[in-house]
Amino acid sequence: MAVFAIADLHLSLGTDKPMDIFSGWTDYVSKLETNWRKIITDEDTVVIAGDISWAMKLEECDNDFAFINSLPGKKLFIKGNHDYWWATKKKIDEYLEEKGFNTIKIIFNNAYIADGIAICGTRGWNYESSGDKDMRILNREVGRLQMSINEAKKTELEPVVFLHYPPVYDTIVCEEIIEALKSNGVKRCYYGHLHGSATHKHAYIGDYEGIKLNLISCDYTGFFPVPIV
Repeated sequence: MAVFAIADLHLSLGTDKPMDIFSGWTDYVSKLETNWRKIITDEDTVVIAGDISWAMKLEECDNDFAFINSLPGKKLFIKGNHDYWWATKKKIDEYLEEKGFNTIKIIFNNAYIADGIAICGTRGWNYESSGDKDMRILNREVGRLQMSINEAKKTELEPVVFLHYPPVYDTIVCEEIIEALKSNGVKRCYYGHLHGSATHKHAYIGDYEGIKLNLISCDYTGFFPVPIV
């Protein structure tokens, strides 16, 4: 049993939003499936850190979620900035049960245990947040992150945090998110959102004030889920 992570699948199997038009994304769904099946077993857990489906409504997610559900392993979803289908936890849980997507759960103010760690997290928010509206959203995300970490702490296992937005990008730091991680003793944080080599080169990867940061956007990982180490 192992934990892996990936972000930004941007699936559009039920909508007309192809990613293949972008450099490096040609035939990416097949690549993702092939790579996934090479390394993931049904005993493993894969955290998918946001931007999962281009569907606008939950009921439009059927094809994308059916594809994910068919892949080996248990999957834990975190909301991304393009996951417009995201609803209340109750509504999503009911949808997943109704559709029989029994390998999928969501992280939303909660935490899950897998392979000796407590998996927690939230979407996060833009590292350049400045306006009143942005700050309200950021403060709400910090609150959700804290609730998720609190649930993780109850397990007495190491809380490992997954975000969609990077808490640090180049020299820009989302101080509120970093402070929440530091004050809770979080040592490992994985994030997505960043695409393309021009952006990847500015991603902060490595130790930041005692927190190990790692980028897991699927075009950065070569469309492979990566092990959590």
